[in-house]
Amino acid sequence: MSNTEKATFAAGCFWGVEDAFMQVPGVIATQVGYTGGHTENPVYREVCSDTTGHAEAVEVEFDPTVVSYETLLDLFGQWHDPTTLNRQGPDVGSQYRSAIFYHSPQQEQMAQAAKSRWDQSGRFSRPIVTEIVAASVFYPAEEYHQKYNQKHGRHCGI
Repeated sequence: MSNTEKATFAAGCFWGVEDAFMQVPGVIATQVGYTGGHTENPVYREVCSDTTGHAEAVEVEFDPTVVSYETLLDLFGQWHDPTTLNRQGPDVGSQYRSAIFYHSPQQEQMAQAAKSRWDQSGRFSRPIVTEIVAASVFYPAEEYHQKYNQKHGRHCGI
């Protein structure tokens, strides 16, 4: 197998975000979880209380020879509203914030460039509020959240 890289994104409810990334050629694996907060080993109920500082996020393992990080960033920017602070659709709270958790200085630069492109595109009438922060500990969510849409035949979209 070729070398793979990680990317981590938060864009509201992680079920739909994971499902969307699973459809992208070159994405090898995904897992949903919690990151960006201060509580160790959080569980869903705690994250939903909006007191842990964590975001619902998706960790993506991808093959950069098949899909670039820049492409993943562009898809992420299309799949959610990066102008709403601490919410996506009906989901409200900092756990539903828009965030890119970068894993290298190169990813940070590419994320900043993507955010700038989105801001200048004219597609959005409000400023982009997507956070760009260094990846920290990623706590996998409980097993029943992993591949949720696939397991339940649902489409919790983004």
